[in-house]
Amino acid sequence: MCGIAGIITSLDRKPDAAIIKRMTDAIHHRGPDEAGLYVDDGIGLGHRRLSIIDLKSGQQPMSSASEDVTIVYNGEIYNFVELRAELEGLGYSFRTRCDTEVILYAYHAWGPDSVKRIRGMFAYVIYDKRTKQIFMTRDRLGIKPLFYAPVGEKTILFGSELKALTAHPDFVKNLRKESMEDYFSLGYVAEPNTIYKNVFKLEPGYSILVDMASGRQEKTQYWDVQFTGDYKGTFEDARVELQDRIREATKIRMVADVPLGAFLSGGVDSGAVVADMADISDTPVNTCSIGFSEKSYNEADYAQRVAERYKTNHWSRMVDPGDYSLVNKLIDIYDEPYADSSALPTYRVCELAREKVIVALSGDGGDENLAGYRRYQLQMFEQKLRGIFPDALRKPVFGTLGKLYPKADWAPRMFRAKTTFQGLARDHVESYFHGVSILKGDMRSQLFSDGLKNDLQGYNTLDLFNKYGGMSGSTDPLSILQYIDMKTYLVGDILTKVDRASMANSMEVRVPLLDHKLVEWIATLPSNFKLHNGEGKYIFKKSLEGRLPNDILYRPKMGFGVPLGKWFRNELKQDIQQSVLSDRMLDSGYFNADYLNHLVSQHQSGLRDYSAPLWTLMMFDQFLARQNLAT
Repeated sequence: MCGIAGIITSLDRKPDAAIIKRMTDAIHHRGPDEAGLYVDDGIGLGHRRLSIIDLKSGQQPMSSASEDVTIVYNGEIYNFVELRAELEGLGYSFRTRCDTEVILYAYHAWGPDSVKRIRGMFAYVIYDKRTKQIFMTRDRLGIKPLFYAPVGEKTILFGSELKALTAHPDFVKNLRKESMEDYFSLGYVAEPNTIYKNVFKLEPGYSILVDMASGRQEKTQYWDVQFTGDYKGTFEDARVELQDRIREATKIRMVADVPLGAFLSGGVDSGAVVADMADISDTPVNTCSIGFSEKSYNEADYAQRVAERYKTNHWSRMVDPGDYSLVNKLIDIYDEPYADSSALPTYRVCELAREKVIVALSGDGGDENLAGYRRYQLQMFEQKLRGIFPDALRKPVFGTLGKLYPKADWAPRMFRAKTTFQGLARDHVESYFHGVSILKGDMRSQLFSDGLKNDLQGYNTLDLFNKYGGMSGSTDPLSILQYIDMKTYLVGDILTKVDRASMANSMEVRVPLLDHKLVEWIATLPSNFKLHNGEGKYIFKKSLEGRLPNDILYRPKMGFGVPLGKWFRNELKQDIQQSVLSDRMLDSGYFNADYLNHLVSQHQSGLRDYSAPLWTLMMFDQFLARQNLAT
């Protein structure tokens, strides 16, 4: 696991090594063990290494024996032993035991198509001196990040984090206004964009080939998930095969020359991974968890029960719900506005794990892959109701009810009908987008200034959801939502959160439930295997009966959040006022000052729960505070 950065330019120029070093040093935390630079005509490559496999060799940038192909790489490859054997059969000789050299010679032998043979999480850049081309690629699900930006004529910057790019003296911080719409809708800036103009995230499953002579770029999608639902076996066949496939995906992720463990939250996904690790390992598995003193946020007891069942080396720590000391650090970790408050406990659990291990397996991806989110259940219920009422009746009737029915954040969930009425007035994808939005459309309309709305020129993040809904290639309502989430929420929120939080603590996280072969196979299963009679992850839970207690398998999903509502009325009352109503926010020209005051006062009076919108605004203020924005 590492950090990469560099400069691609025209062949008549040689990048400045000092600038590349500055870019690479900006991501020192991703690889504190070693550093390396490679500079040639038209190319400069920088690398920071966190040693995981073959600790004594494997330094980067790494060149082939003939010095005609050079790589910088971030990630882990799980089938490198098999690929190495195949390449040795073609006559290649290896100097190391590391996976980096395998990727290098795979490209040397098979060119850009070699990425299709690789199984793992990765982002890498290869300089091919033979063809004067640069190859950049990112793994299929987006577990590892890769940013890039054109700067000036025929020059491209790239790096594992935005801070590597912003360290370049010619980087210009112009905000992309459409990204503000995305952020205040979703709490993150969705791929392929960033908060800055002309700065991009390479999308999962994509590659870019750059011809250094002409400057021409060719972007290619080499992988996508297809929700076919065409599995031919029985439910029992699939249940057994799912268990076998997850165990295999877990096993290949347990190879490391450094201490290895797992996060154990007390939920289904992490419990399944730990159960498999315990069955596979000859020695006790290292597991860690954090708990909260507030019972409604605490899963520590469930994690302890799983640890005792599988006799793991378990350590845990209680986190005070008032632990908001990291708030001011989050923008430094994430570089652009990011509003998932579970980033705070995620950072803490990575910090705790790093005390004893360098590599940890997690259960991330299970909810998107196997339909575990409660919002899927709600949407499928709404979809059934849509089938009952013709559009000509449904839209005006429920649209009117949605407007007239009072919003009751204080009421039990079953009495909060306003959102349901609003959802039924919309189509399937629009309703889903409305449901997951932090600030709904009417709230964003009141929040944004006339100037910002004019700059947006009608752009709405719903356009992005509709685009992915159309690209899904499926007519199955659940599969469409899963596809949208894999392209937006999974990569933009969940995987971003874990990558930055773990790498800020110089540790690697591996995600068996997002093995691409496993994802492909699960996508062939019928939707009713995943969501059955209102039970999400149904086949997964059935496969785990007898291995995890039923009250863990079938208890309501708790999540991994923090008590924002309480904070903003008590411990952070002054902070939220000073942040959301700061001169920066009021003078930015982006917001309606009256509406900012409304959000703060209504929340702090207890009349409304605006905790998520306020946190989103607070994180944006923290971002503005660190910017030297160009005009």
